[in-house]
Amino acid sequence: MKLLLKAVTIIDESSPLNGQTTDIYIENGVIAEIGKNILKEDVKHVEIEGLHVSRGWFDSSVCFGEPGYEERETIENGLEVAGSSGFPGVALNPYTNPVLDHSGSISAVKSKSSGHPVNLYPVGALTIKSEGIDLAELLDMQQAGAISFGDYKSPLKNPNLLKIALQYAQNFDALIQSYPQENRIATNGMVNEHEHSTALGLKGIPNLAEELQITRDLYILEYTGGKLHIPTISTAKSVKLIREAKKKGLDVSCSVAIHNLLLTDKMLSNYDANTKVLPPLRTQVDNEALIQGLKDGTIDMVTSDHNPIDVENKKVEFDNALYGTIGLESAFGALQTIFTTEETIKFLTSGTERFKLETSKLEKGNPANLSLFLPDVNYTFGKNDILSTSKNSIFLDSQLKGKAVGIVNNSGLILRS
Repeated sequence: MKLLLKAVTIIDESSPLNGQTTDIYIENGVIAEIGKNILKEDVKHVEIEGLHVSRGWFDSSVCFGEPGYEERETIENGLEVAGSSGFPGVALNPYTNPVLDHSGSISAVKSKSSGHPVNLYPVGALTIKSEGIDLAELLDMQQAGAISFGDYKSPLKNPNLLKIALQYAQNFDALIQSYPQENRIATNGMVNEHEHSTALGLKGIPNLAEELQITRDLYILEYTGGKLHIPTISTAKSVKLIREAKKKGLDVSCSVAIHNLLLTDKMLSNYDANTKVLPPLRTQVDNEALIQGLKDGTIDMVTSDHNPIDVENKKVEFDNALYGTIGLESAFGALQTIFTTEETIKFLTSGTERFKLETSKLEKGNPANLSLFLPDVNYTFGKNDILSTSKNSIFLDSQLKGKAVGIVNNSGLILRS
């Protein structure tokens, strides 16, 4: 493929070209030339007013449904959604049926994505069937392409299992994930335990459920060594606990879902099932602590926590609705409502190192792994902005700033129409 990006503004704090408007010529998947007024014939031109470009974004937590829940999202359509939303790389959770808990299942989803412009990186289940009883075949799955191991939204009840996993994984330098919720505290809670849950008559999940589990897991990590990733934290004290653990030298990382940065449990007042997410929406105090944690490096990355849920499991009574929201399409525009463009790009590209993914700088001679976006567009996020098969967006009708246009990666182009 020969491609010429005309008059694009580069956003990359690590590059001397940061903030400059220039042309980028790409040939056979490699950046062949960067400069003003590049002239090429017989090549595809992309020229969009206000177009910006950065190193490729990465989302550390997405679900597509396939295998088993294809009515929610297939891998093929999910990858198109990711590319159109500016993500040339996504980590696929084992929230499937059957779950991705052996090397064959990892190879199967990798095969489904072969040759696509979006890189799909499977996360293998930590335990067989994600039941939290026996460890899955971690080494075999890593050799098949799994980049990490965790049971999606399923906390480990048995602390000894996490201890064994962290010890075993050190033999092949694997990253273990542990979802932060103590279910014996959360019990049957569905939303944040706060005045709003009481007023609405909904059972609450206290902050303690998350913080107690994180405290336990950090003590185990200190004992065993190894590498631990805590996905989608949501409370102010969780930030404090992880900040202190990092100061002690523990090899721990964490992420935050974008909706937990912006939205609070006040949204629950109309019982909209799209607001039923896990971890639940918390308070403004928690939001502010999470934002500060991102800025000071305590929180390592953001995620859309994209989780398509079919209408039959969302358009039901709140108590019976499944947890989850789609988020790829709204990720960039939502982040830009609270961060600068430079900060937003930093947070969207910061997860690759932790997962040991190959990345390339935006410079001549390197593979083209690029995200394309318009940072200055203000709009109301509506149904026409949703590309996913499932439509369960928590940001529906929200005011966002900035739109992703597409990606360049793997010698391919995805450009949102």
